[in-house]
Amino acid sequence: MVNKKTRQRKKYQNKKHHTLNAAIGIVGVFLLAFIYSFSKNSSHNGISMEEITFPDQNKPRELAANIYEKRPIHQVKVEILNGCGIKGLAAKTAEYLLLEHQIDVVKSDNADNHNYPKTLIIGRNEKFQSIELLSKSFGIPFNDKSVIQHQPDESLGVDVTVILGKDINNYTKLFDYIAKKN
Repeated sequence: MVNKKTRQRKKYQNKKHHTLNAAIGIVGVFLLAFIYSFSKNSSHNGISMEEITFPDQNKPRELAANIYEKRPIHQVKVEILNGCGIKGLAAKTAEYLLLEHQIDVVKSDNADNHNYPKTLIIGRNEKFQSIELLSKSFGIPFNDKSVIQHQPDESLGVDVTVILGKDINNYTKLFDYIAKKN
C-alpha cells in the first residue's frame, strides 16, 4: 500500500499542476484577445483604385532637391484657425497654402468660436514679409487693415495666424480649390 505521505505529496503536486495549467490558460486567453484586438486595430478598408494616381511613365523623374529649387517652401510659420464652422476648412486651407503657394502650415485647428464674420490675417512678430506672403495667397491687398492686423505674440511660436471667417467664399482661388477637392 501506498503510505499516507506519498498520497499527500501527489495531491500537492496535482494542485500545483492545476494552478500552473490554469495560469497558462488565462495567459493564453489574454494573448488571443490581444492578437484579435491588434488585428482589428491595424486592419483598414484601404482606398479604391480610382483614388490612386500613378506618375506618368513617359515623364522623367525628378529629384526632390530639383523640385524644391523650382518651388521652394517659404520659411514661414503659419497657424490656420477655423472661425466660421465649416467642417475641415482649416485643414483644406493648409493644404491649399502648401500645394498652391508653398507655405507650410504648422497648426490647423478651430478658433475660439465660429462667429468670425471676416477672415483675419494677424502678424505675430516683425516678419512683415510673412504677412505680405499670406495676403498675396488670399488675394488681399497688403494695406487692407480690415483683414490684416499686427498683434505681436511671440509665445504662439508662429509668424502669422489666419482666422477663417464667414466671408471665406469671397476668396475665389481658395474657395475654388476647396470646392474642387470635395
